[in-house]
Formats: sequence, structure tokens, C-alpha cells
Amino acid sequence: MAMAASNKAFKDSMPLAPLKIAALGNSMEIGQKVDKLLVERRKNALYNTKKPAFKMSGFDEDTYLIPFECPRFGTGEGRAIINKSIRGTDLFIIADTVNYSRTYTMRGSISHMSPDDYFMDLKRIIMACSGQARRITVIMPYLYEGRQHLRVVNESLDCAQALQELVKMGVETIITFDAHDNRVQNAIPNNSFDNFFTSYQFISALVENNPDIKADREHLMIISPDEGGMRRAVYYAGLLGVDMGMFYKRRDYSKIVNGEHPIASFEFLGNNVTGKDVVIVDDMIASGKTAFEVAGELRKRNARKIIICATFGLFSNGIEPFDNAYKCKIFDEIYTTNLCYCPQEIKNREYYHNVDLSSYIALIIDTLNHDISVNEIMDATDRIKNALAGKEPDTLSNVEL
Repeated sequence: MAMAASNKAFKDSMPLAPLKIAALGNSMEIGQKVDKLLVERRKNALYNTKKPAFKMSGFDEDTYLIPFECPRFGTGEGRAIINKSIRGTDLFIIADTVNYSRTYTMRGSISHMSPDDYFMDLKRIIMACSGQARRITVIMPYLYEGRQHLRVVNESLDCAQALQELVKMGVETIITFDAHDNRVQNAIPNNSFDNFFTSYQFISALVENNPDIKADREHLMIISPDEGGMRRAVYYAGLLGVDMGMFYKRRDYSKIVNGEHPIASFEFLGNNVTGKDVVIVDDMIASGKTAFEVAGELRKRNARKIIICATFGLFSNGIEPFDNAYKCKIFDEIYTTNLCYCPQEIKNREYYHNVDLSSYIALIIDTLNHDISVNEIMDATDRIKNALAGKEPDTLSNVEL
């Protein structure tokens, strides 16, 4: 019913303004996939409708990506140049702030782009718009400084400050996925902040790659690696109708080692996992240390298959630790999404699966461009039930969710 209602809403509505997308260089791969899906989707809509208004300028395009540059001077200073008019357009800017693969030249040396560099380029693109766009939406899958979201001692609140900066620059809506802490939106209470979940895409991928998986309390269990991710694990467990467990990490806040407070103790809270398939769900996997500790403890408790699902695969210490952990049978599979940069090296590993969110982003963009509520596409309960039942995935105007 929800899908039918959404289809009718699309047929009965017009885009708010001509659609344009700026995929920053660090997110060009996913930007091109999203653009291709939108072009196909809209050409089909144009073919199937008899309304002349749908032939409005800007609806049927060969591409919605705008050309722009973010060059740098030899000192490392930068600027942004948009090479096409965006006056009156509905502009969506896609930014991946943790893409460590891109470089620039500074004083004759090669420097890697940092999250701060990417955030500054994002602001430069917004400034280059000169207030001409009718509306600006920023899609930042990995929320910039999302882990620096609360104050424990005298420390900065980087994520809150960044959100406020974007709003002051004219951004109307900020979209992210599986935010580390959704409460950070309290920094901009009067502005739109949408946090989308990737639960359907992960569960669909799990079912596809593990046809023998049984979603019941006797065979499957969802695990949160720490108390911070408990809400996420509860959500997954509730959707699947299975139990959940949690590892509790007591940290020593009197010390900082490699930028983190060391773990003083590690305890498991939950039912017996013997013989069960366990899915560890988290928002990110960086060095892999926490995931390996959790997986190792579950292996000691005789779990049958150990699967790690993390929205963002940062792999900050390289691929070797994951190869070693897999050889030692600490885990069986790892799933991350294409919402942030993923090196080709790990994509070739037999234990790794990349979950594509391009179609979901395309649907979100098209829905917002039509000025339609995104509530229906945020609720994935029915689609997850269909995936578990082995039914074909739902579609919305030819774009798979």
C-alpha cells in the first residue's frame, strides 16, 4: 500500500525545480551511478505520462551532474568553480568526507585529502553557488566529524559546529546514513536533518549470499559491539524477530592511547550463542580492532557463522589485519556499503561483500525533488519481510529500493 501511494504521489506531482547534482570528486563513482539511475527513471516517466508539463526544461536530461572544479594553488589553498548556471535549480551535493584515495600537490609534495579538506571543498561549492540555487541539499553519507558529537571534558563539538555552518550558508536539508549518534541534529533544531537506515539493503544482501540463513531465535542472533550501537541492534533484532546481545566496554577515561580511551574490561550481555549464526552490526569499521575482539569472543562461545555488517568500511589500518583475522577464522564475512570509498583491494577478497546504495540515494533525491515526504521510503519493515520470504524486491517507478 505504501509503495502504491508513493507511485500515485509521483504521478500527481511535479518537480519543485530543475534537478542538478554536484558529486564532489571524492564521491564521483556513486554520483555517476545515481545520475544514471535518475536519467533512466525519468525517461521512463516521461515516456509513460501524457502530461506536457513533464516535458518541462530540466526534467528530461541526459545527465543531472553539473561540471565544476576544485583546483588548488601550490600552497595548498583551494577554490571552487561551477562551470554551468544553477540559477533556480534544486541542487543536491554529494560528499564523501572519508575518501583517503585522493591527493593534491602542496609545495611540490603529494598530500592526501583529509576530512577537513573535503568539508572545506563542500563549503566552497556552496559559496560558488552565490545564492542562485532555489534549494540546496547536502547528502553526506558519513557525517563529517560524526564521532566528535558530544563533550566529555573540555573538547570541541566539531559535528554540531559543522552542521550549523552548513545551515548558515543556506543549506536547507542535510541527509546522512546510520549516523553515529542521531541526537547531533539537536544542533540545528529548526532545520531538516534526515538520517536514513541501511537495514533493508544489508538484510537483503545477507539473504542473497546466505540462502541457508534462518531468521528465528534458534538460529540467528544480532550483536552490538558496544552500548553505543545497542539501539541499532535492537532495531535489527526487532525486524527479524530474533534475540540480541551486547558487549559492554568499560573504558579508562584517565588515559588516551592513539586518540582513544583504552578499554579496561570487555563483557558480553546476552543469551547463549552456541551453534547460532551471529550478525555484528555497527555504523563503521575502522581499524577492525573492536570488531575482531567481539568476533573472537563470539567464536570462543561457539557461534556457527560470524558476519560483520558495518555501514562505512574505513579500513584505516589497511587490509592486512582483515586478511589475517579471516585466516585465523575470527570471522566469516564482512559487509560494508559503497556510501564511502572502498579500495579495490578488499573488494577482491572472498570474505568481503559491498552493498550498493546507489538506487536508494537516487530514490531519495527524486522523492525530495518532487517535494514528497520521505517517510514511506524510510520505513523498510515490509520490504525486509519480503526479502526474508524470498520475494522479489519492491520497486518504485523502476528504481529498486
